[in-house]
Amino acid sequence: MRDFYPGFESHTVDVGEARLFCRVGGNGPPVVLVHGFPQTHVMYHAIAPTLAKTHTVVVADLRGYGWSSVPASQAGAGYAKRVMGADIVRLMEQLGHARFAYVGHDRGARVGYRLALDRPERIERLTLLDILPTYKVWQAIERGAAAAAHWAFLAGPEPVPETEILKDPVGYFEGLMAKWTKGGDLSAFAPAALTAYRMGFNEPNRIHAFCEDYRAGATLDRADDLADLKAGKRIKCPLLVLTGDFYLTSGGTDVLSAWREAFAPHAVGHVIDAGHFVAEENPAEVLAALVPFLSAAG
Repeated sequence: MRDFYPGFESHTVDVGEARLFCRVGGNGPPVVLVHGFPQTHVMYHAIAPTLAKTHTVVVADLRGYGWSSVPASQAGAGYAKRVMGADIVRLMEQLGHARFAYVGHDRGARVGYRLALDRPERIERLTLLDILPTYKVWQAIERGAAAAAHWAFLAGPEPVPETEILKDPVGYFEGLMAKWTKGGDLSAFAPAALTAYRMGFNEPNRIHAFCEDYRAGATLDRADDLADLKAGKRIKCPLLVLTGDFYLTSGGTDVLSAWREAFAPHAVGHVIDAGHFVAEENPAEVLAALVPFLSAAG
């Protein structure tokens, strides 16, 4: 299998309930890069080497994904974003970083903003790649304004989605990935990266973990969002929102305004010429926005 991060060290770190796999490289202020569904740490292969020129870069697999362990869970309890965020804090502590910048895509971005709300003392800067707040997605789904059928399907009662996906896991997950790219196919992904993703989503226990991730989103994560919204909590660190111009925005959604209305009134953002997978579809534009943001003072 191709080494996507030559010169990076490999670590498997015990964080309590889980053991997280990560790659670490570079030197400078720490930044952790966290992937989304249904991918692994490999998704940052076109981004991390550049960031490692100025930062200590940690590229991690979430619990249940990639090469990390798969803690048991029912009803989403083991995959709430609050739980997964605590994993990242412990991982970074074990690597010697009490405070750090955070870059997250998709589910990893949901872990990131939950962590920024729960543990503001830990996060220096936060970058979210192509997501809306979880509670806003569910509100849109329930009023029929969001084409996100996979959210309700994956969050369905066990073992219904697990059983259906196991009939053809590669076909199911790659079908979603192709649909979410701007080009409507898999050409945006390096062939070796697709091989790595297939290794990660072709196992029954990981498929269950993915469903638990979405079950948590439908219940626990949504409830946490609404409680913080009611309490007036805000993300205190600088926040950069990078959004593709195809996936979230296809229904006319103003993603940056959604974040400003919810948890981050001072968020800044850029729209990238890409679908959902901005870091792989257009890494140059992502880096053009991300590098100065991570390097800014204050």
